[in-house]
Amino acid sequence: MGREESILRFEGVSFGYGHNKPILDEVDFPVRSGMKLAVMGQNGAGKSTLFNLMAGVLKPESGEIHQSRGVRVATAPQVIPRADLALTVREFFLKCFDKPVYDIDPRIDAVLEVVNLKHHEKLHDRLMSTFSGGQQARLLLASALIQDPDLLLLDEPTNNLDTAGIEHLTKFLVDYQHSCIVISHDAHFLNKFTTGVLYLDVFTHKIEQYAGNYNDVQRDIVARIDRENKKNAQLEKKIQENKDKANFFAQKGGKMRLVAKKMRTEVEEMEESKVDVRKEDAPIRPFTIPAQEKLSGEVLALTSCSIFNGKKPVKKKVNISLRKNNHLLLRGPNGIGKSTLLEHIARGTAEGAGIAEGVKVGYYRQDFSTLDFDQTVFDALMKAMGQPDEQKLRATAAGFLLMANVMQTKIGNLSEGQKGLVAFASLVLERPGLLILDEPTNHINFRHLPIIAKALDQYTGAMILVSHVPEFVEQIRIDDILDLGV
Repeated sequence: MGREESILRFEGVSFGYGHNKPILDEVDFPVRSGMKLAVMGQNGAGKSTLFNLMAGVLKPESGEIHQSRGVRVATAPQVIPRADLALTVREFFLKCFDKPVYDIDPRIDAVLEVVNLKHHEKLHDRLMSTFSGGQQARLLLASALIQDPDLLLLDEPTNNLDTAGIEHLTKFLVDYQHSCIVISHDAHFLNKFTTGVLYLDVFTHKIEQYAGNYNDVQRDIVARIDRENKKNAQLEKKIQENKDKANFFAQKGGKMRLVAKKMRTEVEEMEESKVDVRKEDAPIRPFTIPAQEKLSGEVLALTSCSIFNGKKPVKKKVNISLRKNNHLLLRGPNGIGKSTLLEHIARGTAEGAGIAEGVKVGYYRQDFSTLDFDQTVFDALMKAMGQPDEQKLRATAAGFLLMANVMQTKIGNLSEGQKGLVAFASLVLERPGLLILDEPTNHINFRHLPIIAKALDQYTGAMILVSHVPEFVEQIRIDDILDLGV
C-alpha cells in the first residue's frame, strides 16, 4: 500500500444522537497510509463518537465512509467497559476477534511485551478488575495491537500512565509504521509524533484537517481567529457608517431615498459577509472546594499500607499524620497499589489508617465509579448537597460547563471529560474534610487544568493526591510526599 494512498475517507458524513445533539454535519476528510494524527475538540464535541464511526461501531446517518479493501481498524478506548472488568485477561483479548483464535496465549504474551507489562506470562487468568489504572491503560493498548491494525485509534492513551509508561508509549508511536489517530489533551505527548490534526468544531459540527503538530495548529487557530475578528471589526465599522448615511439620505427625500435604499442593500451584503468566528473551548470558571466546617486536630493517621511488587502484597510501615490544610502527594509506579490504598482509605477499610470521627470524605476516583451512571446529572449533584438548593446547584453546574441541556442526561451517557466535571462539581457541593483525588487530570481538557490546580492548591481541608502529571502537581502546594516505590 503506497504511503499517500487513502485507507479511510469520510464523504459528506453526518451523524447525531437525535435532533437536539448533532455531532457531524456533512464532513469530508481522508486518512492516508502512514498518517499520525491528533484529534482536537471541546469535551463533548464527539471525538469518541468519531472513533466509533471510523471503527464501524456506528453508522453515519448520511454520507459515506469509504474503507480500503482489507484495511483493519482497531480502537484502544479510554476505559475498559464496565461489563468487561469481570473477564479474565484471556477472555478480554478473545473478545477482540470475530472468529475463534487457537493461539491466543502466545499472541497475548507478544503484545503485553510490546506495552511493557511485566510478568505477562502469569496474567492470562487474572481478572481485568484487579489491575491498576496504569496497567489497564496498557491492556487497552495491547487489545488494539493484538488485532494487527492498519489504522490504530487511541482514545486518551496516557491516562493513568506513569512517566515511564508515557515514555514507552511515545517511543512505540514514533516507531509505529502504520496509521495512527490519537485523542489526547497532552500537547507535549502529541507533539512527539503527530504530523497533522483533525479539528472537530463543537459549534459547526465540521472537521477541519491541518498539517503540523498540536502546537502548530493551536497557533494557526489563534491567528485565524485574530484575522476573523479584525475582518468583522472592519465590516462592522463600515456597516455602521453606511447605516448612518442611509438614515441621513432617507430623510432628504426625492432621489436621495434611492441612494439610501442602495446603501441599505450594501449593509445587508456586508452583514452576510461577516464570518462566524470560531468559538474555542471555554474554560471552566474559577472555583473553590469548601472544606468541612469545624475541622480540627488530626484528620487522618496512616501508620502502614500494602504495596505490590508483582507478586504478593508487602506491608510497608509509614508515619503520616494529616491535619487541616495539609496536602499529601502519593507517588509510585503503576501497579504498586496507590489506587487500592486510596479506595480503602475512602471506604474506611484500610489497615493502618484511621480517619477522625465525623470527617466527611470527598473521593475523586479515576474511573468515576463513585458516580451512579444511571442517575441524571441533576440528581447526582442534588445527592451531593447536604441541604437541597436548586439555585446553588445550577450555578455550580454552570461553572463547570454543565448547562441546562445536559442536566437531565444520565451520567453514563456523558463523555469521560464531562463525567470528570460532574465529579468536581459534586466535590464543591459536598464540602469534604478529607479530599482524596486519584488522577484528577484524566480526560480533562487542558484548558481546565490550571483552574483545577488552583482550587486544589487553595483547599483548606486535608488532601491526598495521586497524579502522574508533573506540570499539574507543580501548581499545587504539597506539604508531604509518600513514595510507595521507595
